[in-house]
Amino acid sequence: MQNDIYKREYTREFVSRWDDLIGWDSRAEGENGFFERLLRRNGCKTVADIAAGTGFHAIRLAHDGFEVTASDGAETMIRQTEQNAEDMEVELADTRVVDWRELHKAFGPNRFDALVCLGNAFSHLFEEDARRQALDSMRSVLRPGGLLILDHRNYDKILDHGYSSKHRYYYVGDGVDARPAEIRDDLVKFEYSYPDGKKYHLSLFPLRRHYVQRLFDDAGFTSITTYGDFETSFEPDEVDFYQQIAIKPRH
Repeated sequence: MQNDIYKREYTREFVSRWDDLIGWDSRAEGENGFFERLLRRNGCKTVADIAAGTGFHAIRLAHDGFEVTASDGAETMIRQTEQNAEDMEVELADTRVVDWRELHKAFGPNRFDALVCLGNAFSHLFEEDARRQALDSMRSVLRPGGLLILDHRNYDKILDHGYSSKHRYYYVGDGVDARPAEIRDDLVKFEYSYPDGKKYHLSLFPLRRHYVQRLFDDAGFTSITTYGDFETSFEPDEVDFYQQIAIKPRH
């Protein structure tokens, strides 16, 4: 699998229907201000949503008073983010198409108080070298003491026990179904089915929880904390998503 296959999979048609999949109101209710509280608790003001998708988190954070830059590797997504922000009359500090491995070239060092990489997006990278390069670039653009917030599906559960979901927090749009069409140790291909019969697919690398923690550690991040479905206390076999948070050391 190639690291940039997602750019082909996020077709203009699929992206135009992505918000129906997310279900903005239901997702906001499920998250219940988790990311906003986390950013405020750590004194963050400048935030880059580096997997902006169609802008759900970037727009919500900007509306909540953060200075938000939105970037994504898929141009189709960034264009939809810009349209959504305009429609909702929310001003973003900047929007750019940027590969995670090139963040330091696009933004320069020590630029942001926090990075958010959400929606299972980091699963788009299939090569370990690419993941390591991306985390090095993320670390570079963070200010000392800055936060990296990254989420991903509970692939441990999918690989070890098969797929199940509470459909409570992510991809909660009415009538839209998301489930694996193929499960392998090195690939989980998700199928997204819409009420009109249309189906779309995304190829994803199954990131295990402790593997992501090791990548953070190897990249020089510290104070790595893991939440399961936004809770500090969780049963690993029951949560749908992990939120992993790490800090760039001050020295």
